[in-house]
Amino acid sequence: MVRSVKEWGAWPRRAIILAGCAVASVAQAANTPLDTSSANETVQVRFDPMTRQTWVTGRAASDLCFSLSLPDEWRRADGGIKAASFDGELSLSLRSARELRDMPQPDLVSRDAAALQQDYEGLLGRPAQSVSLSSKAGAARWSATWIDANLPMASHAITVETLIVPLSGEWVLELSLSGVETREAYNALTQHMLARLKVQGRAACQG
Repeated sequence: MVRSVKEWGAWPRRAIILAGCAVASVAQAANTPLDTSSANETVQVRFDPMTRQTWVTGRAASDLCFSLSLPDEWRRADGGIKAASFDGELSLSLRSARELRDMPQPDLVSRDAAALQQDYEGLLGRPAQSVSLSSKAGAARWSATWIDANLPMASHAITVETLIVPLSGEWVLELSLSGVETREAYNALTQHMLARLKVQGRAACQG
């Protein structure tokens, strides 16, 4: 069962919230933390009825673009891309190496993960009890867990998760899903996206 977690803090639109094995919907924050640039406003979304795939393309810089596909039909919506047949939503955000230059971590992905942790801990006003960063098919999966007796779920825990995709030495793309009912469905959807994600150069960006 998908639940909404609105009673505890304000959550950026790029977050997903996991309650046990269920993925909860996101209560959107009024402001995106730090200076992360939302890619949702500039992406193009095109559904191909022949292949039953939705193609998403976006631009990080004049010579750096990306594309990925989603199964079935998805549509542009305020704050993200929404599935036509269920409650799933994908949010995309871009962050530059320049914005992360003051972070002490040794590489761009780990600096972005540290910035994400700062974002959420700043919003919630408390440190996470557990944080992890793992590799996944050319990307990194960052997650952090908070445990609080006031949370409405039986586990009294929420986990925020974001996929970090290094587009170049200067840019990372953050992908976040919400509204996916099970961990199995979430994993299948992220695997589909990452397997089809392409980073393209100037010629593709001009197309």
